Parts: sequence; structure tokens; C-alpha cells
Amino acid sequence: MITIAVGGQLNKSQIITAIKKYGGDAFDAYAASDLQAAQDVRDGKADYYFGCCETGAGGSLAGAIAFLGYGNCASISFPGRPPKKEMVDSYVKEGKKAFGFTNGNCDESVKDLILAIKQYSTE
Repeated sequence: MITIAVGGQLNKSQIITAIKKYGGDAFDAYAASDLQAAQDVRDGKADYYFGCCETGAGGSLAGAIAFLGYGNCASISFPGRPPKKEMVDSYVKEGKKAFGFTNGNCDESVKDLILAIKQYSTE
């Protein structure tokens, strides 16, 4: 089972619902503060971090960058720019563990991430 810690500033319950919708029984998810969620990934208690905010970078990934390092994190959507599946696939294949996205692209971002993790993750 793949575990996702949901941090960030917005829509934690919506993200968890989307993870279950697209990931089914193969995924578990829980909400935490962004700092706790990032620590859990660092400490091996969770496999991935998903976070949502208005910009897709600041409030969604600040804690993850602090605990996991910039190279393990990626913003997959920004205001006015939805996620691009090929970019999401690339980030998951590279082994990134923390993903930030915007409030307006929450469902689409989670869907692309879950599909990429299913296809490329070695967890």
C-alpha cells in the first residue's frame, strides 16, 4: 500500500477523497500539517506528500522543501496552468516525493499523480 501524507494549506479533505477515488485500496492518505507531513515522508512513515495552495508552490511545498530538499519536490500546477501529464510522469519517474498544486486544479492534479505513481513508482 502506498501512503500519502496530505499537507499544504487548502483542500486536504478534497485531496484525500480524490486519492481514494483514483487510487482505490492501493492507496492510503491522511491529513497533517505541512511540516508533519513532510517529516513523515522523510522518516519513511509516508511515501509521498501532496499539498495544495493558491500558487502551487509556496504554502503547498514550503515545509516539504525544508525537510526533503528542493530536489525531491515539484510544483505540478500554477495559477492559469493546469498540470501536464508528461511533466507529472517525469517527476514521479525521477523519484520526487513531494508535489504541490493549485486549488483550482486539485482533482486533475491528484488524478495525474495517482496514475503516474501507479505506473512508475517502485514503492
